[in-house]
Amino acid sequence: MRSAAILYKEEEAGVLTQHNDGSFTFRYHDNWFEDIGKPSISLTLPKTQQEYKSQHLFPFFYNMLPEGSNKQMVCKFMRIDNDDYFGLLIITAKTDSIGAIRVIKTEQE
Repeated sequence: MRSAAILYKEEEAGVLTQHNDGSFTFRYHDNWFEDIGKPSISLTLPKTQQEYKSQHLFPFFYNMLPEGSNKQMVCKFMRIDNDDYFGLLIITAKTDSIGAIRVIKTEQE
């Protein structure tokens, strides 16, 4: 299992987790979910529910990934598999992302 903190404008909004079976969960933190002044991180992950589950990386996060030759270069340089979308996301979206969202790897206990 791997997980990453999802930051919205430098404030932690929730956690994205890849489970051992390859499925994914995104969960808003309680304080973010309960605060009506805090926005959803995406139109596809609205605050109408606190937790979302998917068999694949959520499209919102998938669309943050580099493509084509940029993807190939990052994968080769960072030594990650081309199909490791979660690994690619935590490498590329921790500092250099478009918009208000950043993805920071968290340590598992």
